[in-house]
Amino acid sequence: MPDAQPSPSDAESASESPVVTRKRPKPGERRIQILQALAEMLEQPGADRITTAALAARLSVSEAALYRHFASKAQMFEGLIEFIEQSVFTLVNQITESESDEAVAEPGGRQAARVIAMVLQFAEKNPGMTRVMVGDALVFENARLQQRMNLFFDKIEASLRQLLRPTADEQGSTTPSVDAQVIASVATAFLVGRLHRYARSGFKRLPSESLDASLALIL
Repeated sequence: MPDAQPSPSDAESASESPVVTRKRPKPGERRIQILQALAEMLEQPGADRITTAALAARLSVSEAALYRHFASKAQMFEGLIEFIEQSVFTLVNQITESESDEAVAEPGGRQAARVIAMVLQFAEKNPGMTRVMVGDALVFENARLQQRMNLFFDKIEASLRQLLRPTADEQGSTTPSVDAQVIASVATAFLVGRLHRYARSGFKRLPSESLDASLALIL
């Protein structure tokens, strides 16, 4: 029996089949996708050292495609740090500028507690970012990245000190600046410790665990 020959209509249908093309990301969209993928990889066990090859494979692109958006892996981590800084300090500013009745009644302690709680909640929602914040993900990267995160916590401590000084004044302290600095330093150390514990536990020990009771002992 001879093979059936395709009819003209079959050939016409085949020629009219739509060609599937990959949708090109909008400007800036691929950059965001790269940072999101990097943050997700940092949530996985053994994410101490992520290679650009592994990151490219996760995104199904070439390494060259990554370098069209970032000149180096260090720049990718800088992108994550910028996200952390912008997210956190936007909220810090909102807290420090608020003038609710509660803030007037207890301006220092309550606002400082809100700042600490906000940073810890940010970490809970962004586990991969926590590894950047505590420096685990930066061990094998450029030293300036760790210095930038150190500066981040210096700024947090300065914000806490600013919030706590009026309370020290109201309590009749003869050295309000010193007292505020001491408490701000202890509170920042507590904050960093909670972040380290969260990362060390594989994100099982939540940093907000018994937070109110802990802050009551500090602030």
